[in-house]
Amino acid sequence: LRFIKKTLKNHADEKVCHNEKGELMTLKEVFQSMNLTAYDLTVDMLDVHADRNTFHRFDKFNAKYNPIGESRLREVFLKTDNYNDGRYFARIIKEVMADFDESKYQNAELRLSIYGRSRDEWDKLAKWAITNNLYSDNVRWLIQIPRLYDIYKSKNLISNFQEILENIFLPIFEATNDPNTHPDLHRFLQYVIGFDSVDDESKPEHPLFDHNVPAPDRWTEKENPPYSYYLYYMYANMAILNHFRRERGLNTFVFRP
Repeated sequence: LRFIKKTLKNHADEKVCHNEKGELMTLKEVFQSMNLTAYDLTVDMLDVHADRNTFHRFDKFNAKYNPIGESRLREVFLKTDNYNDGRYFARIIKEVMADFDESKYQNAELRLSIYGRSRDEWDKLAKWAITNNLYSDNVRWLIQIPRLYDIYKSKNLISNFQEILENIFLPIFEATNDPNTHPDLHRFLQYVIGFDSVDDESKPEHPLFDHNVPAPDRWTEKENPPYSYYLYYMYANMAILNHFRRERGLNTFVFRP
């Protein structure tokens, strides 16, 4: 809340996103389109704090990422790859890091998402972290991988499950093999401690995983693979990756879905 108010006061005329017509909007215009001023904002109105109901329902949990229930505010303040290259999100994190440094004994494990939609996601994320100097002795990163194959498939962004695995793991293998191919990613990975798998766990699914199940390059159907399928292939890739990184004298990752 403090950050949003401060940014509205000092950077109201900064261009931050596109509207539905594709026109660029300033921060001031974003808030005008919601009929809001800095004075109207309260902690309750932001509605992003986690209470005990949040963790029982995935939809409620997800909604908490949208300040005031507005996905546009999430886009502006909580994304690493938006119109202004995630500058606001980086500033928020730096303020949190400064608080941790001051209190000395508080540590945090912050989560960032890698979706597996395209091959350059890792490089973009690492560039964001390195460019904004998002380093603190008190912070380590956990990478969460949302299980969204079915959505990407329906939009024709990918043709099979293998592509998601390659988009997630190939850049890390390349950076491990030769750090010069992905210099930012090589540096960033030194502060990543592990991987998590996220989606709505209450969705019904067939946990079928026998010898007939298609391999990832033949998983071309519209349905999402079951949870166990995702976990097996993430585990298998991580096991080999960790052996490889250990041989190279680099840090390894934990799997904590």
